Amino acid sequence: MVQNSAVVALTGVRRVYGSGESRVAALDGVTLEFPAGSFTAVMGPSGSGKSTLLQCAAGLDQVDEGRVRLAGVDPRGMSETALTRLRRERIGFVFQSFNLLPTLTARQNVELPLQLAKKPPRPADVDRVLSELGLAARAAHLPSELSGGQQQRVAIARALVTRPQVLFADEPTGALDSRTSREVLALLRRIVAEHGQTIIMVTHDPVAASYAGRVVFLADGRVVDELADPTAEAVAARMAALEPTDDEPGGAGRDHLEEAAAC
Repeated sequence: MVQNSAVVALTGVRRVYGSGESRVAALDGVTLEFPAGSFTAVMGPSGSGKSTLLQCAAGLDQVDEGRVRLAGVDPRGMSETALTRLRRERIGFVFQSFNLLPTLTARQNVELPLQLAKKPPRPADVDRVLSELGLAARAAHLPSELSGGQQQRVAIARALVTRPQVLFADEPTGALDSRTSREVLALLRRIVAEHGQTIIMVTHDPVAASYAGRVVFLADGRVVDELADPTAEAVAARMAALEPTDDEPGGAGRDHLEEAAAC
């Protein structure tokens, strides 16, 4: 269920780190739209700018040039308090490391964003999201009592319980085995198809990217290609063409989204 309106839009976005000889344009004039109800994978070689794109799109970092529209607003110039409220109420995050609180049950972890937003959790809403993600029987279990796939489903449930307009996923299956990864990715695709959820996912895995409806490829901070209705083979072939040779310089490195998202 893809609609025309863009939940996230970047226009001419530049993000530069460092100065002088160490100056690096992590994003260099990126223009992209992410329509409501779409599932987009963002890929590129190490240092291509994919994590910086996710960080700027999610309002976790300010751009140097250009414009970002996130869930209908421009995060530039917003106070940190307003940005925190925006992230808590309208944006969901899922990371490779599940980031569950070990002393809380699955249910309590899911309820946490509502409590932080000072919105008393409605049992029916929490029950609904736990059931949709196949966690109803595990609601009273601690993270240590859950498998990796179950922990990631708890993390996804926690991200969805506030009914966010967009879900940002940073390598969501990176810590899972291949079978569990496929289960989690199929779940994400089902959430998009059945509920019109918008998902933007950074991944290095062509198989993971093949679950998305569109793949955006970055290189040297620029959008260099897109692929609709991707297959793992087609994604792998595009990535192979983008990978730098041994004598080419490396990129700027990966951004640390999780620390910023915790604000």
